[in-house]
Amino acid sequence: MLFPRERLLEWEAERLAPYAQRSAQTRGREYPEPESPYRTPYQKDRDRILHTTAFRRLEYKTQVFPNWAGDYYRTRLTHTLEVAQVSRSIARALGLNEDLTEAIALSHDLGHPPFGHAGERVLHELMREHGGFEHNAQALRLLTRLEVRYPGFPGLNLTYEVREGVATHEAAYALGSKGDYPGQGTLEAQVVDLSDAIAYAAHDLDDGLRSGLLRPEELLEVPLLQALAQEEGLDLARLSELARRILVREVLGYLITHAILATHERVERAGVKSADGVREHPERLAALTPEAEKAHGELKAFLRERLYRHPEVLRERRKAEAVLEGLFQAYTRYPETLPKEVQARIPEEGLERAVCDYLAGMTDRFALEAYRKLFP
Repeated sequence: MLFPRERLLEWEAERLAPYAQRSAQTRGREYPEPESPYRTPYQKDRDRILHTTAFRRLEYKTQVFPNWAGDYYRTRLTHTLEVAQVSRSIARALGLNEDLTEAIALSHDLGHPPFGHAGERVLHELMREHGGFEHNAQALRLLTRLEVRYPGFPGLNLTYEVREGVATHEAAYALGSKGDYPGQGTLEAQVVDLSDAIAYAAHDLDDGLRSGLLRPEELLEVPLLQALAQEEGLDLARLSELARRILVREVLGYLITHAILATHERVERAGVKSADGVREHPERLAALTPEAEKAHGELKAFLRERLYRHPEVLRERRKAEAVLEGLFQAYTRYPETLPKEVQARIPEEGLERAVCDYLAGMTDRFALEAYRKLFP
């Protein structure tokens, strides 16, 4: 039995919720091209994202701990995969388009530079007088311009809805980088946003405990962790490896369940009947229940104070800042040391933006090696 694209589109029409974004209703691609006979447009987008150079490089980009800290911590790639899993779970329960959700999730962090958020802050400061730097905007640059893999157009020529999902990623609101994508975004995009926050709270807790920077007894300060440990019969003061895994699993399960319940309630209360209705709603509809939002906020505050501001983490961040600052200054002063393909973009992009694009595409270890070559 074959399931050609037409049958897959019929399946979506029959089974997805009214407020879901259907593939048949896509606003299309910037450059017309034939669709796949056996994939929906969003499946095609997902596959294109998976095969990009930028996606592969996520394996060697920092989440919290840099690549050289050890092989067992999350990287930007494993974080992305966990966000995709959480997103699909929520999307399926709500009757959303899982293919669109997954495509947005897999692309949401493509614009991250090396060394995590520390790297982003450094590049933004260095580019302050040249348009700044923000990882959502950089992801869009990658998807629409920098990842050249086809002769007929720049970028990947993804559908509007995937590009919209990247442009309306939550951080973009504060920085005003939504550009040509007004509104709240699809519910699929909003679910990815929420899943991002859920995933990193759980896996950063896991990595913090594994590293020893978080001590098990400190978890008693977090009401959610206390409650979940009590339910599972875990002793937070003596947390074995198995107990740690159980605790992290329960945190994820709790937050995912409450995201599904709260989002469903808000959608029902809003009475939205289409993807455009979601876009035009005055506030975002994907959310946690008030109880879970409070618990999630307390967990994030704990991680911010005890993990992200830990002296060991801050020391690595300062090292990363010195590397990126040194590379930026060297390349802008001596552009002849840049690769030829980067030099070729300078007339169109400007020197600083071309250098910024080059640095943002680096992995942690590539940036370190480039620094050693320039500053032996």
